[in-house]
Amino acid sequence: MGRKWFLVCAVSAVLLYVPGCGRDQELTSIAIQPTTETFGAANIPVIDNAGAQVQLRAIGSYIHPPVTKDITDQVTWASNTPQMVTVDSTGMITATGNVCGGTLVSATVKTNSSAGGIKSSGSIVTGYMTANVVCFTGTGSGSGGTSTLSVAFVGTGSGTVTSSPTGLSCAGNCTASFASGSTVTLTATPGGTSAFGQWVGCDSMVGPTCTVQNLQGARSVAVTFN
Repeated sequence: MGRKWFLVCAVSAVLLYVPGCGRDQELTSIAIQPTTETFGAANIPVIDNAGAQVQLRAIGSYIHPPVTKDITDQVTWASNTPQMVTVDSTGMITATGNVCGGTLVSATVKTNSSAGGIKSSGSIVTGYMTANVVCFTGTGSGSGGTSTLSVAFVGTGSGTVTSSPTGLSCAGNCTASFASGSTVTLTATPGGTSAFGQWVGCDSMVGPTCTVQNLQGARSVAVTFN
C-alpha cells in the first residue's frame, strides 16, 4: 500500500512540472529594410559618394505567437566589404568613396536561450541586404537622363504614397523614373484605421514627408504603415 502511494505522488509531481515546459517566443527570420540600396551613378566619381548614408532597419519574425518586431538595436551588423560601405551598430550604412561594386550587409542574432530560459545554444538567425556603389565610367544618367526611385511598403497597415513632381502614386511597392538630379518629395497617407509609422532611406524627413535630393542612378526608400 505504501508503494502505491509513492507511485501516485511521483506521477503527480511530474504532471505538476509539465506546465513549466511551455514554448517561448522564437525568432525565425530577419528582414532588412530596404533590401537594396544604390549609391552614385556612372557619371559621378566614386569618391564623390563618400559619406552618403542610409539607415537600415532589422525586422524580426517570431513564432509562439506569430509577430514581427523592430530589432534594429538588438542585432549585430556587418558589411562583407567595409572598403566599399561600412555599417555601424545602429544599422547606418555609409559609402566610403573608395571602392565600387556590390556587397552584402548582414544583421545577425545569436541566441543561447529564449526569453524564458529554454536553451537554444548555437541558434543563429541572419538577414541580408545588398548595397551597391555604381562605378564611374564618365557617362551615364547625367543631365537630361533619368533615374529611378523605388518605394517599399512595410508594416501591418495600409496607405498610399504620392510624389512631387508627379510620377509615383501607389498603394504598394512601386518604382518610377524622374529626371536625374531631381529633388523628389514623397508624401505618405495612411488608409482606413492605419497610421503612418516612418520613412527609411530618405535624405530628410518631416512627419509623413520624405525628400530625396539629387536623385542619381537607382534609389530606394521604405515607408511603414501600422
